[in-house]
Amino acid sequence: MFSRRQLLILAGCAAIAQPHVWAAEKVPAMLDHLLLGCSDLDQGIAFVERRTGVRLALGGVHPGRGTRNALMSLGPLHYLEVIAPDPAQTGALTSRAELPATLRRLAAPTLVTWAVHTSDIVGVAERWRKAGVAFDGPTPGSRARPDGRTLHWQTLNLANGRDGLLPFFIQWGSDTVHPSVDAPAGCRLESFAVASPMPGELSAELQRLGIDVLVERASSPHLHARIAGASGTLELNP
Repeated sequence: MFSRRQLLILAGCAAIAQPHVWAAEKVPAMLDHLLLGCSDLDQGIAFVERRTGVRLALGGVHPGRGTRNALMSLGPLHYLEVIAPDPAQTGALTSRAELPATLRRLAAPTLVTWAVHTSDIVGVAERWRKAGVAFDGPTPGSRARPDGRTLHWQTLNLANGRDGLLPFFIQWGSDTVHPSVDAPAGCRLESFAVASPMPGELSAELQRLGIDVLVERASSPHLHARIAGASGTLELNP
């Protein structure tokens, strides 16, 4: 039998041994998609296929942004977007002109940001405005698919997204099928987290924004995802 003092000591040791996590769900329900940046789209597609056994489908181009992408479903309402510079877009960019240059500098495929979905983007914008959060939007967006269909959405982007650590909000158009529905299947998102040397501060900021996600302690800030595939597990930004 343990004394009360011994039980308290054991409980304290167990608490210290636990990883520093600030939320309970391994995959946040509000997560929409992860963006895996790479310098070359074909290389990014091959990178994912080698590790999961699933080949992504070409998604299309982002007109005026200088990027194109490929997609893979990660389960209902979740998907992976591999995004890379579009060499066919040689004119002046009209939106996020810095993104293609950032992607070209990547030495290896890297999670660069993530998105959460909402059905009331105007309401989110109003709450952020009242809370004194600096942001841009709602901003309309679109992408032409190879099959000729055009997807529509609106986004809210934080003025300071902490280099992708904080997500952007997206609301899909009522006439748009969510990409997770018809993107190649066979993979599942096992876990997703944001990591920071100061998890308490980051958790407070996420809660202020209305975002529930695992927050882990790490020596450097990064996103961390684990994807289970048909032939293996893909660990991103471990």
